[in-house]
Amino acid sequence: MFKHILVPTDGSRLSAKAVKQAVKLAKTLGARITGFYAAPDYNSTYYGDGYILRAPSAKAKAENAAKQARTCLSLIEVEAEVEKVKCDVFHAVSDSPYAAIIDAAKKKKCDLIVMASHGRRGLSAMVLGSETQKVLTHSKIPVLVCR
Repeated sequence: MFKHILVPTDGSRLSAKAVKQAVKLAKTLGARITGFYAAPDYNSTYYGDGYILRAPSAKAKAENAAKQARTCLSLIEVEAEVEKVKCDVFHAVSDSPYAAIIDAAKKKKCDLIVMASHGRRGLSAMVLGSETQKVLTHSKIPVLVCR
């Protein structure tokens, strides 16, 4: 059925639950998984109390994003190793995590996206929307949402 599963994570506890379920599903199906982390793209200048503060250099931002990605993606690698499921991981920097997730699934030729159902709640969810909802709305690849 499914042979290649994309597992996006943000490092949260709810994402960790989705990771465990995705790895178990991959083991049952004989599929492989690809872990993905969408690092935020921070603005280059900050203002406050009359001062203009410059953000770190592009190199420093890239190193910081890679460090955060390693932290978030290590759980996927560990879970996959325990269950003996083939696993690759990668990350990208994006202002739009949902678009980065969909692009990652297309680039890696995944046939399923497994992700947690979480994010903003209440009014902020109505105004800003959740990344899971946006992936569900815009993806042509099937999405399995883990509660």
